[in-house]
Amino acid sequence: MEPITGRALILACSAIGAGLAMIAGIGPGIGQGYAAGKGAEGVGRQPEAQGDIVRTMLLGAAVAETTGIYGLIVALILLFANPLLGLL
Repeated sequence: MEPITGRALILACSAIGAGLAMIAGIGPGIGQGYAAGKGAEGVGRQPEAQGDIVRTMLLGAAVAETTGIYGLIVALILLFANPLLGLL
């Protein structure tokens, strides 16, 4: 069995870190589903306020999605543009 090199260890840990970073997509998915459900409920109760409800819901969904996008960016950096490999 050959020893693990520094490069192999960094790549393995980066792959694990990228997978953990993608867990950040769970929160926005749950939050946006909850917001959409409450938005539909609000429109059902007050159909005349549909424009305001949908606008607020979409703004909230966009803000919630930034967490998932940050997680995706971190995962892509770890997989394809790993800054740690330059330290070897």
